[in-house]
Amino acid sequence: LLVVLPVGLYLFMTGGIAIPTLIMCVLLSYASYKPLLKAMTYTDAMANVRVVFGEIKSVLDLPELVRSNTAPDPQGYDVQFENVVFGYGDGTADSAKVFDGLNFTAKEGELTAIVGSSGSGKSTIAKLLAGFWNIDSGHITIGKADIGSMSLERNMQLVTYVSQENFLFNKSIRDNLKMAKEDATDEEIAAACKKASCDEFIQSLPDGYDTNAGNAGSKFSGGERQRLTIARALLKDSPIVVLDEATAYSDPENEAIIQQSIDNLVKNKTVIMIAHRLSTVVNADKILVLDKGKIAAEGTHAELLQNSPLYQNMWQSHISSRDNSE
Repeated sequence: LLVVLPVGLYLFMTGGIAIPTLIMCVLLSYASYKPLLKAMTYTDAMANVRVVFGEIKSVLDLPELVRSNTAPDPQGYDVQFENVVFGYGDGTADSAKVFDGLNFTAKEGELTAIVGSSGSGKSTIAKLLAGFWNIDSGHITIGKADIGSMSLERNMQLVTYVSQENFLFNKSIRDNLKMAKEDATDEEIAAACKKASCDEFIQSLPDGYDTNAGNAGSKFSGGERQRLTIARALLKDSPIVVLDEATAYSDPENEAIIQQSIDNLVKNKTVIMIAHRLSTVVNADKILVLDKGKIAAEGTHAELLQNSPLYQNMWQSHISSRDNSE
């Protein structure tokens, strides 16, 4: 009105418009400001949409992982990283390299723990073994069979990856679990859930195993989602299990239950555990200390306390933080 009314009166007085047109302009200006203000509130939402769209497009534009399926059958289930070079992006910039010649072996039937500071590459090891990316050079082998020459389906059959960021689809609990094994019977599903300590809470739900998990498992707590994820991994029953800080975000009430579920999951398997709390891996067969993409030390907990200053500092920090929290 501050603009329309003076301008309209000036035009009317100079004969530019008639009185009906002036009245119509005033009424329209008065009626249109609320919709305009409401439309302006969507500018932030549109900016968010543009950002999200850009992120989705960047993922869709990534080159597809191409693998042949010429690798022989694994001779056992030892996992070996041989001179592995890997970097995010196109791998051409040295600053983007995570590993530049990484070497280690995780023996079949043993628990190999990987510890290190944030950004040292622990989770990257887990995701490379699970087949999320192809390495730039070197070899990752399972029983001397190079996973770079395996199909992704075959890689996934051999490796079960349990991350700290568990995800459930907007389907029933039964359907979520069957993603690990499509032909699983109800008895097999129930047995896996009992081992994962989640059968009891599922049975207490009104619809039991037919209960919908909601978007991203929103109907369940973080501890319940993690136990369902472990049940799915138990149902898959792969010979190699990779645990990427699987108890990192669990609350104290659920941590003991989740740890018992993990113990059931890893029996008689090749296990690689990315450790967040050092106290969870003191009994590991071998602990690898990762520092800036390199293996700084390896051995048992007792050996590293004697021989590795880096591990000693990490252990002292862990003990101090645990004492302070108590």
